[in-house]
Amino acid sequence: MPRHRIVLILACVVGAIFATGLAFRAGMFKSAEGPAAVGGPFALVDQNGAPATEKVLKGQWSAVFFGFTYCPDVCPGTLQGLAAATDLLGPKKAENLQIVFISVDPGRDDVKQMKAYLSADYVPKSTLGLTGTPQQVAAAARAYRVYYAKVGDGPGYTIDHSTAIYLMDPKGRFRTVIPYSLPPEDIARRINDAMREG
Repeated sequence: MPRHRIVLILACVVGAIFATGLAFRAGMFKSAEGPAAVGGPFALVDQNGAPATEKVLKGQWSAVFFGFTYCPDVCPGTLQGLAAATDLLGPKKAENLQIVFISVDPGRDDVKQMKAYLSADYVPKSTLGLTGTPQQVAAAARAYRVYYAKVGDGPGYTIDHSTAIYLMDPKGRFRTVIPYSLPPEDIARRINDAMREG
């Protein structure tokens, strides 16, 4: 390929990245209800078999993340990190925060499995576990822009999935994203800052 064509292609790529950055700064990707179009209607069931919609996010802060009960590392680590962060928030703010764990493995994570998984000692007592049919789970994942995909065949398959935590305010609106890699101190700080802003 001629050198001038390579330079032109690189210039276009850099220009596209720059334009996207400007668009984010200008707020072109913001929704009418928050800083990003994250979240929306869903229809699932909780670990007790009760119907659960997006209304479960109303009335208190919610840390929402997607995973599965057979997850070997990321999901237990996320729950442990949130448990530690909740302790750092203090009793009053901790009471105003629920953790919402939405399964991306409807084939194995039925109500019974979800309830057993959430009974582990390291799982915060405020955790709400949600699951549903493949179609219901897919709809919830789309609403939160979550990626997931089955990896492998047979009973020992795993799920590749997004690892971010989505902080929703008491009106059910998205407030901020919390990366999986953050330590509990930083998770608590982000939640505390959002709560303070109201």
